[in-house]
Order: sequence, then C-alpha cells, then structure tokens
Amino acid sequence: MNIENYNKKDLFLTALKSENDSKIVYHSLAQTVKNFMLKDKLEFLAAEEQKHYDFFKQRWDEAFPGVELVLPDENLVPLPEIELDLEDIRFSEIFQQAMDAEKAASEFYKSLAQRFENQTKMHNTLMYFADMEIEHFKILENEKESMERYEESDVYWPMTHVGP
Repeated sequence: MNIENYNKKDLFLTALKSENDSKIVYHSLAQTVKNFMLKDKLEFLAAEEQKHYDFFKQRWDEAFPGVELVLPDENLVPLPEIELDLEDIRFSEIFQQAMDAEKAASEFYKSLAQRFENQTKMHNTLMYFADMEIEHFKILENEKESMERYEESDVYWPMTHVGP
C-alpha cells in the first residue's frame, strides 16, 4: 500500500476511524448472534480494535497537542469498509468484508511502520499491529467457513446457529 502522499495527521485519522468503525461492527454483530462462542470472539475482536484505537488516540494527543480529534466521515486513505446490513446480507458475506478490511489494515500498518523506521518502538508496534490484523483475519476466516456450511444447509441448531 502506497501512503507516501498522505501526511501524518491523515494517516492517524485513517487509523483511528478504521479501528473505531471495526469496533462498532464487531460489537454490533456480537449483539445479534445467539451462539455464545461466536459472541465471545466478536467481543474479543471489538476489544482488540478498541485497544488499537486507544493507542492511536494517545499518539494523536502527543503528535497534535491541543488539536481536537474529529473523525472524518470517510477514511482519508482508501481502505475497505464493512457494510453492516443484517437484513440484506448473509453473515458470511459480512465476514468476508471484515476479512478484506483486516487484510488491508495489516498492509496499511506495514506501510505506516515504514514511515517510522527511525523510531524503533513505534515501528515495532505498528508491525505488531499488522500481525494482529492478520490474526483477526484468521479468526474471521474460520468463522466464515463455518457460517457458509450452515447458510448452505439452512440448519439452525441453538448451539451452532451463528446468525440472528
């Protein structure tokens, strides 16, 4: 991902918005599922995104003291977004969108880490975030595959049904 044309402020705003949006999606999905194991995984993902948001919020406050943080309506750096329309889309499709967003976030953090190569701690933290996003991708991938089996067969058992 090429982020050379973006300034530090835009990159931080993109990270903050992306993490906040992801947290909202995962938390919203967790509120709609009946399967307690999937609910726990989604709440875990929401909590992870909140931790990433908190990290970038602290960096924002350090880099731009006194500047009010206002998240933009749209990401300044183009990243895939997750459309949360539970009435017109299957969960497996939402999870595919989330997987795409996690993969893009990983690439974004790798690119952002390059901008901080001279700051070892920040560079390493961003590379760690990139790895974490891939772990989120894998969690979602496993759940998506499971969902597809149930969506295809239209089987709804209380402990296995993953949707609303």
